[in-house]
Amino acid sequence: MSSKLAQYFHSDRYKSATIVMNIPEVRQSVDELICLLFPQRGCLGSRTPESIDALLLELKKRFTQYFESVSVLSPTLKAEASSKVEDFFNSLPTIAAKLDLDVVAAFAGDPAAYSREEVITTYPGFYAVCIYRLAHALEMLKIPLLPRLMSEYGHEKTGIDIHPGATIGDSFFIDHGTGVVVGETSHIGNNVKIYQGVTLGALSVKKRLQSVKRHPTIENDVVIYANSTILGGETIIGKGAVIGGNVWLTESVPAGTVVFNKFEMGQMEKP
Repeated sequence: MSSKLAQYFHSDRYKSATIVMNIPEVRQSVDELICLLFPQRGCLGSRTPESIDALLLELKKRFTQYFESVSVLSPTLKAEASSKVEDFFNSLPTIAAKLDLDVVAAFAGDPAAYSREEVITTYPGFYAVCIYRLAHALEMLKIPLLPRLMSEYGHEKTGIDIHPGATIGDSFFIDHGTGVVVGETSHIGNNVKIYQGVTLGALSVKKRLQSVKRHPTIENDVVIYANSTILGGETIIGKGAVIGGNVWLTESVPAGTVVFNKFEMGQMEKP
């Protein structure tokens, strides 16, 4: 090793770097949680009561360690870690019920889906929503860092970027999904369907706006088609609206409105 490399890797800066989380283990834990909720994914092995109890116990142990690890970012968390872990695991049946509604929405909303098992085992949008709902529960418990590690794992696996701070209602369906972005302060109602490439983003990314609602509100029963961009914390897409593909919106849309880009076809003039 060169003296320059040795100097870097032997420096106090390198040695004192805080290892907050075992990231590969967190990712494994995420997938095991999803398999617990949806054994159709086939990654559990045995499903005896004893094996399920053992896995739950192991996951609770790991999450307690995760919560204690991130207590360096939230000093009050270490004393509350055990109770917050219990709160999180007790919320799993509620999360599962919400995800069941997401499965139904995907199956009902996609003619290419031939069974709910197909949605659960193959749809990247459903997998991303699974991770979002787990991460959001942790976000609501004010657990730092871990929800973002989880959501970024989902982003890496699916190309779908849902911030765990976003608020998303029941029966949410992301079709295809690649390139979807849902910002931190987005509010999405019930029975919303969005396609690939949709961005729910902010008009400005200045740091001083961190505590301000920066992302749009999507009300119930809205459909947003591929590659549309909707920006701004004051932008509201009204109930039942349909946003066509490749639309750029920075203003609110009334309920029931259809918004689309119109392209005229015609002959090019000869030079």
